[in-house]
Amino acid sequence: MRVPLSWLREFVDVPHDATAEDVLAALVSVGFEEEDVFRFDLEGPIVVGEVLDFVEEPQSNGKTIRWCQVRVAPEGEKAADGGDAVHGIVCGARNFFVGDKVVVTLPGSVLPGPFPIAARKTYGHVSDGMIASAKELGLGDEHSGILRLVELGLDAPVGTDAIALLGLDDVAVDINVTPDRGYALSIRGVAREYSHATGAAFRDPGLRAWEDLHQPTGGFPVAVDDRAPIRGRVGASEFVARIVRDVDPTKPTPAWMVARLTLAGIRSLGILIDITNYVMVELGQPIHGYDLDKLQGGITVRRAHAGEKLETLDGKIRTLSPEDLLITDESGPIGLAGVMGGGTTEMTQATRNVLIEAATFDTVSIARTARRHKLPSEASRRFERGVDPLIPFVAAERVAELMVEYAGGTLDVETGGALFAAVEQRAIGLPKDFVPALIGVPYTEGEIVAALEMIGAEVSESGAASEESQWWVTPPSWRPDLTDKWTLAEEVARIEGYDRIPSVLPLPPSGRGLTSAQQGRRRVANALAAAGFVETPSFPFTTEEHNDLHGSASGEHLPSVKLANPLDGQAPFLRRSLVPNLLQVAHRNVSRGFTDLALFEAGAVFLPKAGVRYGTSHVPPLAVRPDASTLAELDASIPPQPRHVAVLLTGNVVAKQPGVAPLAAGLADAVDAVRTIAAAAGVRIDVAQGRRAALHPGRTGVLSVAGTEVGYVGELLPTVAEASDLAGRVVVAELNLDLVLSLAGEKVVAGSLSGYPAATQDVSLVVGADIPAAEVRSALQDGAGELLESLRLVDDYRGQGVPEGSKSLTFALRFRAADRTLTAAEATEAKLAGVAVAAERFGATLRE
Repeated sequence: MRVPLSWLREFVDVPHDATAEDVLAALVSVGFEEEDVFRFDLEGPIVVGEVLDFVEEPQSNGKTIRWCQVRVAPEGEKAADGGDAVHGIVCGARNFFVGDKVVVTLPGSVLPGPFPIAARKTYGHVSDGMIASAKELGLGDEHSGILRLVELGLDAPVGTDAIALLGLDDVAVDINVTPDRGYALSIRGVAREYSHATGAAFRDPGLRAWEDLHQPTGGFPVAVDDRAPIRGRVGASEFVARIVRDVDPTKPTPAWMVARLTLAGIRSLGILIDITNYVMVELGQPIHGYDLDKLQGGITVRRAHAGEKLETLDGKIRTLSPEDLLITDESGPIGLAGVMGGGTTEMTQATRNVLIEAATFDTVSIARTARRHKLPSEASRRFERGVDPLIPFVAAERVAELMVEYAGGTLDVETGGALFAAVEQRAIGLPKDFVPALIGVPYTEGEIVAALEMIGAEVSESGAASEESQWWVTPPSWRPDLTDKWTLAEEVARIEGYDRIPSVLPLPPSGRGLTSAQQGRRRVANALAAAGFVETPSFPFTTEEHNDLHGSASGEHLPSVKLANPLDGQAPFLRRSLVPNLLQVAHRNVSRGFTDLALFEAGAVFLPKAGVRYGTSHVPPLAVRPDASTLAELDASIPPQPRHVAVLLTGNVVAKQPGVAPLAAGLADAVDAVRTIAAAAGVRIDVAQGRRAALHPGRTGVLSVAGTEVGYVGELLPTVAEASDLAGRVVVAELNLDLVLSLAGEKVVAGSLSGYPAATQDVSLVVGADIPAAEVRSALQDGAGELLESLRLVDDYRGQGVPEGSKSLTFALRFRAADRTLTAAEATEAKLAGVAVAAERFGATLRE
């Protein structure tokens, strides 16, 4: 919200020596955010000049210039730049005449840009300054010709300071207005807040006696016919119509009004539209003007019919929704209520009679319409935040008065219309000890009452003896955001000053901290990061096809949660797996030249069960703790959301270096990542041969802990990798982290360290090619007994010397005893015990 200081001073006593920064500091103290300061960025001397004479001179480039003689100071006096009273100026515009008063930028002045002005030779003359257009002065976008003061209704003496004359010495402060404080989208609202911050006297432009507001004695037909109100609220609760006749739309907008609107971020569009915009910014009430002679019959506010169309003021034809609130006459829709008017009743240079509309529309209806049609406007911005329901009559009268004064119109006191309902503000009970207890500041009762009365609320003592410890507070009509005792407490804290709230660091209760599950998740994430993986959190959204492919082993269709209002319409489902998101991240990185990737993500997946309907129609009330049955119902209304952890590797795990060949990421690296997770979680994860729809059939493993399946590891099918534009091998692993941590138990007991040396041996076993190495490893481990400290597969050989259909698996074994140094015979005996179990289970034989 941009606030010109000259405008602000009309309603609140801002010191004359107060700078824009001083005003911003005051507004920040009552909860606004400082944005910027806007000025016209002009430096004088810029004066009023009179065109004495000019000669038109055609040029070789086809352009015709005017060599002008312009008086810039009274006769006999020096000009503001120290030069002669008459300056010779070259000008390319041709819309001015001898005797016109114009704005002259003399040498030494600076225009916005910055664009310094100096005497310079051009077109065979020395141009001693410049005759300015409105755009060059920062007064608008009009650059087709020179700014003639007669068009602004001005006739100032030659040599007058044009900056002050046109209001170009004004400055505006820009503040960020939060959605709950729509009243501050007006000079009226900001002036009131400045008064709260400084104690300066505030003059409310919205306070006018009812008898001062002209009430027509005749009727202009106005009706509200809302047959489908949203959330039970009728689309228009108030509609005021006033008529001004015999206006002259060609009259100039006063220079001060143009300057103020420009600083407020609104461009001048002609006197009639400028007046409606001016009152909107001043009072916060959006105004719309209709060309009365283009209206057919009266006005009806209603919902759109399916398939109806409307051409809005921006020239676009819009297909309407049955939720859209419309302004209509007998011809059909003539405007989107509270958003934008229609082209058929637009005010133009031919308009002579104006119907003024000041209404109060439902906030939700306006917000939905503006978003549906992607049509944000200054009007919708205010309506969707809520406008003061007591201001439409005042705003309509203000517009009418300005049109009479500056557009030469006549207020029709006999014809008009108004629909309105009684405005009732619900009183809020506020316990006297509530605010100090909530905010933590020992406010006195007098301070609380004074703060609430300052913002316009009415505070009264409760009449009931049982309620003597509380006040009844009636919020002002312009504060729909004050709905309960908590919002009232926030207002007291804001008015009394946030600096009074102490900064106290809360002490955590002893014996608390991270739960074992939280500690486990952190250990896993830290371990993967330490192993060289990069964590890439992502949004939990994906497609149904990805859920089917990666969310199940067989690729069958499984139920997925579809969002009603997704951020991305192409990914409207909640994920069943983390792998699609990792593929998306990998694709983005590879497209930017990062081809060697080791990624991981830990996050929730969503696993709805088939045939179960999730959601609840019962929403528990606020500020009341739900009971156990309500909590159970809420828990049952959402699908299971376990936390998973997944890794993805592609490219090289060892980059090419001098003397070192690159090493591509493979399945073994993904298995190592699984072992890293297992070590951090405190479990032993077994890998067995498996199958998944998205993974290579010969390079897929099922992960289990104590016989319970917890995830999978494998290499993506080339077609799946290519679908994400990933070349080469892509290996992934995904585990149910919650399940893994639950299988680890509450405590992980570290084993004791032996001080005795280890005995190492190798063993090569020949088994059938279809027997998983993990099962052979388990057999060796079971048979070797407690002396076996470590067992690791080091080679899988298939070729010459090994029977066809078989493979040779070589394991490295490490033995150690806690109480003695093992002999070679003891280690060999333990090894052969393991070989015996492998032979019994799989027919394994020692390779010779």
